[in-house]
Amino acid sequence: MATMTAEQRRSAAKAAHEEYMATCPTHQLLDIMSAKWASLILIELAGGTRRFADIGRALPSASAKMLTQTLRSLERDGFLTRSVTPAVPVQVEYTLTPMGASLIPLLAAAKDWADANIGAIHSARARYDADNA
Repeated sequence: MATMTAEQRRSAAKAAHEEYMATCPTHQLLDIMSAKWASLILIELAGGTRRFADIGRALPSASAKMLTQTLRSLERDGFLTRSVTPAVPVQVEYTLTPMGASLIPLLAAAKDWADANIGAIHSARARYDADNA
C-alpha cells in the first residue's frame, strides 16, 4: 500500500472539506443571508407585502439594479413571491413565503445578539490591535 506525502494528505483533506462546505446546509444558508441586501429585504417584508418602490425607499443605499438582483435571488430560493398587477404603470409586489417568514425569528435573534454584543466585539478588536501593533 502506497503512503501519502504530507502535501497529498493536505490536498485530500482540503478537497474533502471543500466538498463538505459545498453541501453543508448551514453554509449554504449563511451564503444566502450574507448577500448585501438579503436580510434587510426579508426584515422589510416581515411587515407585509411591499411594492418594489417601497422596498427601495426603505433601503435608499441599494441601487435599483442590486435590489432587483437580490429580490430575484430571494424569489429563486423560495423566500419570497413576486406578483405583477397589470396596470399602468405595472405594479410589482413582493411577499414572504412561509419559508421566508420562518426565517424572520432567526434574523431577529441575530440582530438582538449583535445589538447586545457589538460593543464587546469592537473592544476586543481594539485590544487585539493595540497588543499586536
